[in-house]
Amino acid sequence: MTRGRLVAPAAGLLAVLGLLGGCQSDDNGERDTGGAPEERAASPFTGEELPDGPQPVLALKIDNVETARPQTGLEAADIVYVEPVEAGLTRLLTIFSSELPDQVGPVRSGRESDLELLRQFGEPAFAYSGVQSRLLPVFAEAPLYPVTPDLVPDAYERAGDRPAPHNLYADPAALLDAAPDASEASGIGFRFGDAPADGGAPFGRYEVAFPSASFTFSWSEEDARWEVALDGEDSGLQAATVVVQEVTIRDSRFHDSAGSVTPYTETTGSGRATVLRDGQAFEAEWSRPSPDDGTEFTTPDGEPMRFAPGQVWVLFQERTG
Repeated sequence: MTRGRLVAPAAGLLAVLGLLGGCQSDDNGERDTGGAPEERAASPFTGEELPDGPQPVLALKIDNVETARPQTGLEAADIVYVEPVEAGLTRLLTIFSSELPDQVGPVRSGRESDLELLRQFGEPAFAYSGVQSRLLPVFAEAPLYPVTPDLVPDAYERAGDRPAPHNLYADPAALLDAAPDASEASGIGFRFGDAPADGGAPFGRYEVAFPSASFTFSWSEEDARWEVALDGEDSGLQAATVVVQEVTIRDSRFHDSAGSVTPYTETTGSGRATVLRDGQAFEAEWSRPSPDDGTEFTTPDGEPMRFAPGQVWVLFQERTG
């Protein structure tokens, strides 16, 4: 797998962009309301205000091949994780809590790596369209609430305009109704607020390449967001913060029906990362000592690496060196 590639800066992006007007969050996940008489809780996943307080966590495994696009409902996700799967392709593990769209999909099968990644969310509800038989005992012991088509059939439907298996869609509210004890959103290590005063390099576009998939993040000064392209095609999605996290990716014990080995993404440990926000790229370090811990990001000098409030994308790439 190849590392992300920084592309020449777009015109007008050579200065630090102060585009995050309004309220932001401090290190404790609370919003700085600029002296307003009342403060409300902020999402630990996005740093944005939660008028109704923390809500349950729902994770969905989403398809990301050409036949599956455009995906539905991803604009409402708090976090979008990009995971490598078989044959150099990727899938998305999406986290919903702050907002529930009417429909999300296409939903696809789970992987062993999902279980380690999801441990930091407590016991979330997890929607996926099954796993291979040898993984069933592993998933059965995981600290989560499975809300699969077999268990909650009324929460799913298949679209008639796409071929199976790329046409399975879920109703998030119905999924959470079936998992009333799912954990509420709580801190997973993210911090939100102002960008570091120095150390950022202004760039207009950042590309991340996998063997059989690519992601391009282009800064929109007008929207103060990164526009997301999948395999070179505009997805209509936008991210406030993008994290390219270098991790160990190894072969697992499993493979798909075509014989391709399933990669295992290790999301515990520590390593380097690149954080994109405000039209800039920052070097960072990540640390997650154990599966039950959150993932903290720091600047090279050890200060908290704060994210811009809004949707966060995290792409796992094989570490180099």
